[in-house]
Amino acid sequence: MSSTYASTTITSNTNTELTPIHWTAIGLAAITGVIHLSLYVTDDWLPFLFAGVGFLGAIALFVVLPRHRRPLYVAGMLFTASQIVGYLLFPMGPLWLGVLDKAVQIALIVVLGYLFVVETRHTSASRLSAEVTRRGPA
Repeated sequence: MSSTYASTTITSNTNTELTPIHWTAIGLAAITGVIHLSLYVTDDWLPFLFAGVGFLGAIALFVVLPRHRRPLYVAGMLFTASQIVGYLLFPMGPLWLGVLDKAVQIALIVVLGYLFVVETRHTSASRLSAEVTRRGPA
């Protein structure tokens, strides 16, 4: 069964194909990951290293574990939101870089939320369709 959204097609929850919206999430995570790693190099503050590695590691998991993307979306939204809260509590680095990074992170949360909702709906519709097919017409 296939479902179309945002000019892309997802054929199943276990599909390994990356759509443009998936690549958008990957790009946003890569940008914020690189920003955090560069801040670690310049400011030598360990949480920057952890954040950068966290974002880049999440990209690797996203690509390697396509069956588990929905939990990664939720974890990614929570992790990214914690980065925003952390910045509000402990602003570090140049202001322009912080604003840029937070804008990227807000966009990442929106994209991950969108992917979670759409893929959850698609999975629910697929399960319903399979159940109807198994039981036969009413």
